[in-house]
Amino acid sequence: MTIRPLHDRIIVKRIEHQRTTASGIVIPDSAAEKPEQGEVIAVGAGRVLPNGELRPLQLKVGETVLFGKYAGQTVKANGEELLVMREDDVMGVIEARQTEQRMAA
Repeated sequence: MTIRPLHDRIIVKRIEHQRTTASGIVIPDSAAEKPEQGEVIAVGAGRVLPNGELRPLQLKVGETVLFGKYAGQTVKANGEELLVMREDDVMGVIEARQTEQRMAA
């Protein structure tokens, strides 16, 4: 099953990082807060403006984004937990990670 977001909505997959304390103790997922960054896996066509024009989204598939703790609606698809949110819920794009990925490729 695939999800195609409509209008100015995006689908985000949270990026899970294993968390450890300074002394090396691994914090289990059940005790840790969910991360507030993720990878955009799908984007809608854009926002429909009051005059009827379509403004394309600024986000692209594959970008790593920051979002608020309570942003979006959680859905499950193919056993994965995904977030459906509006482009406005995104606070920013993490550029450094993309630069590192390009250099590694």
